[in-house]
Order: sequence, then structure tokens, then C-alpha cells
Amino acid sequence: MDPFQTRRLGNTSVELPQFGFGGAPLGELFEKVEEEQSSETLNAAYSSGIRYFDTAPWYGHGLSEHRTGGLLRRYPRNEFLLSTKVGRIYKAFPGDPEDFVGPPWVGGLPFELKFDYSATGFQRSFEDSTLRLGLNRIDLLIIHDLDQGYHGDSVSEKLHQLESGIQWLKEIRRSGIIGGFGAGINDAEMMPKLLEHFEMDFFLVAMPYTLLNQEPLENVFPECEKRGMGIIIGAPYASGILATGVSKGARYGYAPVKESISRRVHAIEDICREHQIPLKAAALQFPLGHKMVSSVIPGAMNPEQVLENLQMMQHPIPDGFWQDLKTENLIHPEAPVPSNP
Repeated sequence: MDPFQTRRLGNTSVELPQFGFGGAPLGELFEKVEEEQSSETLNAAYSSGIRYFDTAPWYGHGLSEHRTGGLLRRYPRNEFLLSTKVGRIYKAFPGDPEDFVGPPWVGGLPFELKFDYSATGFQRSFEDSTLRLGLNRIDLLIIHDLDQGYHGDSVSEKLHQLESGIQWLKEIRRSGIIGGFGAGINDAEMMPKLLEHFEMDFFLVAMPYTLLNQEPLENVFPECEKRGMGIIIGAPYASGILATGVSKGARYGYAPVKESISRRVHAIEDICREHQIPLKAAALQFPLGHKMVSSVIPGAMNPEQVLENLQMMQHPIPDGFWQDLKTENLIHPEAPVPSNP
């Protein structure tokens, strides 16, 4: 599969490469990333041809945006595509930076967040992001983490607040400031709720559509398709286990792995071995079998991971592999899969 072939994102005019760079690990999600390592990782991505970069204020409380902008502003603006997110605004931590604790980030910057999905909050978040990035244009904006996991019973209140935020996003899209906007989703249950109330260009799906979960195929994706929406896959490795396999410290959904998931991954790994296909290759390429999916954007925290991800995207996968997964009920029987050219 060609990592750099482009696909249009839904009804927007944005043509995304099938393979991009996810900036969460550079916010120091699971382990510290020194500045030199971050720079080497981003340079490896750009020099290898990657031209779509995704980041967010949330990633390291601003650290990922600072690092991503440090790379991208050295290059002509028309050479790359950039997305970041809105929904959180930040202020400086008032105490000693050494005392700041900002989980789940093991490092990051000493800034405290407040959720704000209003027009005022979105504008503030957007302007702050341009300053952190050092760039005056962002191609795609993504409403970040409006789901039960972060907001619990206050989700309805946040949805009401979002009404003005959506209007602001529509206005800046109409004016050409951004090429499109969407919502980042960890919880599949939020997708129908957002579709019920709002018009958007795409979803960035961070967990619910992977080699381990095709739940949106039943009702959400058909509705998105009717509306001409696009899909970006933000966590093709399901936060870790589809990269590491079942191993000590493996994560699924950013949490320790349950036994039922371990058994499923073991079964997928068995079929991978039969076909001599790396699990990573299957995980990266699977989502792109769906015509609505424009790009997969795995994270990387060192140059070796960047290059390996690119190799996995290009690893040949025969049609029989996907059929075996369906025969063993390891993926949805109606899941569209990549075709072997």
C-alpha cells in the first residue's frame, strides 16, 4: 500500500496522504521524550516523505504542538497538512514547575486546562495553538474528547455549549481559514449523538475502528457515508497492543489489557504467522480498506518507529489473509478490507 497516495477527506477539498504522523507520543504519554529525540523523530518523518501531521493542545499540555511547530515552520507552508484540536484552553500552573503533575502525561509542560466547547473557547484555543506552533494556518480543526470518559454526566451540558462552537467552526471554514472540521472520538457511543445534533466534515476515530473493533460498521459509518463525511484513524494500534502484541505492559484503550482482548490478539497473531505478515502491517492497513477512511496516523516516539511504520504500510498482504480473519470471526464479516493490487 502506497503511504503517500492521497484520498479526499469526505466532502472537503483536503487531500490527505493515506499515512500521517500522530503527535501524542511527543507529548510524553507513556514515557519521557527528550528534545533531541523528538527533533530526530520529526525530522525522520519529514525526510521520509510524511506530509500530514496531527497534534493537539492536550498532548503534553502544549508540548507536542511546540515540538511539531518547531519542525514544520522550517518548511514552505504549502508542502504539508496540519491538524490540531479545540475544546481545552490552558493557563500557566501558578506554582513551581517541578511540583506540576499532569496525568496521563508523564512529562509535558506545566499548564492547567479547562474544557470549553463554546465559540469563545474554540477561538481562544485556535489562537493559542497558532502561537505554540508558530504557524498562522491550520488545515483541519478537531473537537477534542467530548465523550463520557472525560465528562461523565456533564456531556449534555457540553453538547449544549458546543452549539456556539460549531457555528464558529462553520464560519471560519466558510471564510477559508480552515479546510474542514470534525470531532475526535474515543467512545463510539458519542458518534450518533454528535450526528444527531451537528453537521461536521469528518470524525477522527481514536479507538472504535481498528483490527480489534469494527462496531461503527453497524450503523454509524453508514450514516456518515450518507452525509459525505470522512474518517481519519487516530489509533490504528489500539493504543499499543496491535503494535506490541500480547506482552507485558501492553495497552488497549490506553489501559491494561483484558483477558478477552488478549485472546483475540493471540488468535490474530496466529493467522499473521501463517501468512508471514507482521501484526503491525495488518493493523495499519486494515482501516484503509474502508472507502471513507482517508488516513491513518500512528504515533511515533523515535526515528526507528517512524521508519518501521512506513515499512509496515508497504508490506504486501494477500487477500487470503483478510478472508481467514473473517472465517475465524476475528473481524466483522462485512468489514471492507484492502485489496491486493
